[in-house]
Amino acid sequence: MPNEILWLGFALFDLSMVVVLHRFFGKAGLYGLIVFNLILCNIQVLKTVQLFGLTTTLGNVLYASVFLSTDMLGELYGKAAAKRGVLLGFTVLVLATVYMQIALAFTPTADDFAQPHMEAIFGLLPRIALASMAAYLVSQFHDVWAFHFWKDRTGDAKLWLRNNASTLVSQLLDSSIFCLVAFWGVFPWPVLLEIMLTTYVFKSIVALLDTPFLYFARHVGTVAGRARS
Repeated sequence: MPNEILWLGFALFDLSMVVVLHRFFGKAGLYGLIVFNLILCNIQVLKTVQLFGLTTTLGNVLYASVFLSTDMLGELYGKAAAKRGVLLGFTVLVLATVYMQIALAFTPTADDFAQPHMEAIFGLLPRIALASMAAYLVSQFHDVWAFHFWKDRTGDAKLWLRNNASTLVSQLLDSSIFCLVAFWGVFPWPVLLEIMLTTYVFKSIVALLDTPFLYFARHVGTVAGRARS
């Protein structure tokens, strides 16, 4: 299957899961998805792929959907809930990094086969996690601030505006900070610039794709609220 079709299908599936988990688990489902996606995207980002003739990192789909989760928290539960989701994701990412470094410190048995593979993936995790944590905190707190900045001015109208105006700028901050911290000296400068640009482009595409899902989640939440009242 071509990478482009797989990527688009993966993006639509992941965005759908945000809405589904919220439908069945409410706020807890969004918190859980933020944690789940953050851990996986920090592993997937180690893999570079070709999409539409451009080199980019895998993981941009899962990370972009984290923004959908925090925007849903902000829209449906308020600014405090969105900030709590950001801090929960950050805390778990720190713990995951520490725990995997402890696991690597254990001396494996002579017939162990997992250690080299774990080192190949998680040996790079401290730098990836540092880059991710710095980019995550800056971009996510900006996203929460910007989302509610526009919400205060538009009320319940123009959800598409606050969703995209906040996320597109936040994704630019995230891609720039992450790529510079994670890949400076790892890739040649032209490749680094290409990864930075394409990462932002593909994250932005997912950000634009998530707008209908946010509208649908708000509609489902409104209908469920009326049913309970």
